[in-house]
Amino acid sequence: MKSPAIDPVTVEVIGSALSSIVEEMGEALIRASYSTNIKERRDCSTALFDIDGNTLCQAEHIPMHLGSFLGLIPHIMKRHPLQDMRLGDVFCGNDAYEGGGTHLPDIVLAEPVFVDGVVTFWAVNLAHHADFADRGHAHIYQEGLRIPPVRLYRAGELQNDVMELILLNCQVPRERLSDFRAQMAANRLGVERLRSLCGKYGRTTVLAAGEALQGHAERKMRAGIAAIPDGVYRFADKYDCPEIEGEFDVSCEIAVEGNSMRLHFDGPPQIRAGLNMTYTALLSTVYYAVKAIVDPSIPPNAGLARPLHVTAPEGTVVNCVHPAAVNGRLSLCQRVVDLIFGALGQAVPERVAAASNGACFSITFSGRQPKDNALWVYLETIGGGSGARPMKDGLDGVHVHMTNTSNLPVEALEIEYPLTLLRYELVDGSGGPGRFRGGMGLRRVYRAEAPCRVRVDGARFLSAPWGLAGGAPGGKASVTTRAGAVPFERGHGGLRAGEIIDIVIAGAGGHGPPEARDPRHVVRDLAEGRIDARTAREVYRLEIPEVPTP
Repeated sequence: MKSPAIDPVTVEVIGSALSSIVEEMGEALIRASYSTNIKERRDCSTALFDIDGNTLCQAEHIPMHLGSFLGLIPHIMKRHPLQDMRLGDVFCGNDAYEGGGTHLPDIVLAEPVFVDGVVTFWAVNLAHHADFADRGHAHIYQEGLRIPPVRLYRAGELQNDVMELILLNCQVPRERLSDFRAQMAANRLGVERLRSLCGKYGRTTVLAAGEALQGHAERKMRAGIAAIPDGVYRFADKYDCPEIEGEFDVSCEIAVEGNSMRLHFDGPPQIRAGLNMTYTALLSTVYYAVKAIVDPSIPPNAGLARPLHVTAPEGTVVNCVHPAAVNGRLSLCQRVVDLIFGALGQAVPERVAAASNGACFSITFSGRQPKDNALWVYLETIGGGSGARPMKDGLDGVHVHMTNTSNLPVEALEIEYPLTLLRYELVDGSGGPGRFRGGMGLRRVYRAEAPCRVRVDGARFLSAPWGLAGGAPGGKASVTTRAGAVPFERGHGGLRAGEIIDIVIAGAGGHGPPEARDPRHVVRDLAEGRIDARTAREVYRLEIPEVPTP
């Protein structure tokens, strides 16, 4: 049935309402959650979908989570016919292969929205449940509980046996149960807001607005691509992480043809480590990176994907197949962003930033609380340098690209867990020199107050984030332990009480030749301790007298 004509003002009003709904859902989830990973670090996302599983709107939370949203709705409808769904049904899933997810800690709840007795939309949210710690990552079966799309609620009634099965496989079930309740509250809020919107404008009008918004996003994406010179652009980079020996190569080829774009990625065969990417993870990465370069104002809905054609060989790290492990896939997704930026930087250098820290640098502690012997799990993803831009310095100590979480405040960390944060600081000199300086990385130094296991995921230990247009690379990452800590092997290790782990996150690349930097900015950097006198003289060519050593 053809959608009725709808005026642009109504489309804009309904589009703003949809954006407001997903943002309100996100705030409800964050405020109602129990775990520090959600209530403090905001590691969650919310979205609305049409009946076919097309994204109508996603809140401005974490781009990576679109990958899990993309796959879940089709998997639900394949297993559960629409005619069998009832008001109050809620579906739960996380599996990377049978549930449309991208890794197991990201658990999605999806609720069909009934309007006039018909399933019309989906209210969806995702929360990263910081559990499944101290696991192996040779294959997916080691990484946690795999949940295909199942009914968690049936006609509004919690399926207690399903919930008990999930909680029995979690190390911190109290947190999980409370966070599930927060997810349910967020979805119910979205359902009510959507039904209210349809009550005001009519079901067919809201559906028509959704189609119009997707068409608008497609047109903006096509117009932005058409402004890029036609051609084939290639870029390659190296990837390293604690789980593997050495480095491997990843590459992309981007063909711009009129108002469409073809992106092909390649890498080595999938490996026995948790960094492999599913195809939906690759898609969400591409959609983010291309949107960021082509036109950041494009609405975040399914329409923006229509001009993009994405391919990668099956069975590789950039498009893995069952049973590859995927827990740390986000760091490799960050490197895919670097590939896209590096390739399109050849076509539109005035729009592209230098390489950022190139990782989702996460550290997971787990152990038992000294006071009651209860299990605890603490996950932190740490920011680093953001790449220098064509007209501005990069940002210091931030999350970049595919991850958008906050840090865990020191006070919350030390109240909740037997850990002490000894140092939390920017790493001087880690921003790549250039006309515009790359952002500086971060250092966090933890002391264990009780025995615990530790897992470190990250990248850029061996290769540095590259600069653009003559800019220099940023500083590399490092992890060191002190006071006789248990030796780390492939990112795993342990700390006894009083032992310390020192984590440094990479900086970012600079943009433009360093000698072109405004001398006033060099003086400011020197005064603020961002660079030393030798760097000011030798790299930036600032004429300052040498101070003789006593």
